[in-house]
Amino acid sequence: MIPERLVIATANPGKLRELRELVAEWGPVTVAGLDAFPGVAPPEERGASYAENAAAKATAVARATGVPALGDDSGLEVEALGGLPGLHSARYAGTEAERIAKLLEALRDVPEPRRGARFVCVVTAVFPDGHVATAEGVCRGRIATVPAGRSGFGYDPVFVPEGLERTFAEVGAEVKQRLSHRARAVRALGERLRRGPR
Repeated sequence: MIPERLVIATANPGKLRELRELVAEWGPVTVAGLDAFPGVAPPEERGASYAENAAAKATAVARATGVPALGDDSGLEVEALGGLPGLHSARYAGTEAERIAKLLEALRDVPEPRRGARFVCVVTAVFPDGHVATAEGVCRGRIATVPAGRSGFGYDPVFVPEGLERTFAEVGAEVKQRLSHRARAVRALGERLRRGPR
């Protein structure tokens, strides 16, 4: 069952914006950010998988607020780097610019045919009564040789989704919201909630 109210368990403003817009596709859900609950914050990401991190965030926030919570965790997995930065994508380096610079340096001598990558996202909804629902989304693509574009956040300026020739940061929010790993995960979760028992 789709909840009437939902709090997004993230302190990342870019993620909050995207998740709020995607959850709106479920129907009339009142969506709150953590700013509506002073003193409530998601726990640090210490899990061994995206699913563990997403569940930990949602569980902590649902318990603290008494409101159904949505947690997510995502990462960029680059084939030539053996799946790195993966689970540690947000901690790969200090700032977003530094993370991109480190990634491009690691791929400096890797030719375009071997720059395949994928974004993975797991989203988990946790209800105060203990009900949990989880879904995953994947978006395949490749890593560009130089950053391009000004929209989005994270690795968007260097990720070119499959079937396109421009980065997520170039194509803009409307296209990204249709194709991204996060969009696919949230839509799958919405379908699961509609079908699942409550």
